Amino acid sequence: MYRCIAKSLPGFIQQIVVGYLARGYFFYVSGEVPPGKDPLKVDEKLIKSYNIECSKSARYRRKRAGFSNVQYIRYGRRFVLLATHGESPFFREEEKSIRDFRETPLKVGGYSIGYRRGQGRWHPSVRIELSHYRELKAFFLEIAVHRSGPAIEAEFWGLNLEPYAPVRAQLFSILRLVNRARKAAGFDLVDGVPFRTKRVPVKPFG
Repeated sequence: MYRCIAKSLPGFIQQIVVGYLARGYFFYVSGEVPPGKDPLKVDEKLIKSYNIECSKSARYRRKRAGFSNVQYIRYGRRFVLLATHGESPFFREEEKSIRDFRETPLKVGGYSIGYRRGQGRWHPSVRIELSHYRELKAFFLEIAVHRSGPAIEAEFWGLNLEPYAPVRAQLFSILRLVNRARKAAGFDLVDGVPFRTKRVPVKPFG
């Protein structure tokens, strides 16, 4: 049985990044199950339409023959179809909606998932989506000199963001700005690192 229903947002993102994008599924279509429609029936229809439920050996043979492989995942009412290079009805049926992770990151749950070049090679990248990052930075600069250090630490911990490398870098950037503002005002700095720095893998499908 093809597993496609993610049990959590971290699992949803991890499966897209590690399970699919890192394995060459660069093309995607993202959407929401419309109100009034049964998500399970949408799952069934899409999986059947693109012959997604098949064995690893079948996927390997498709790839060798120049055909595309397609994957599907859903969290709540948000779903994503992903495909590799090659021939597939997916590219005809979804032509107007297809995006490429290398050009257009997928925005979901406050994150931005893309495929970027860094340190001489291409790799999946998960970061805080830009508009959300700007909101967080503005919020923390607003409270930097109006709340105690422990209260600010609690706000950081409350974000509970998955600490992918770019996310960590963004959080450290905000922390530096907060401490710079507190130092200029003569306040104690926020001690330590008030957020997770190591990501713990999860079971995407429970």
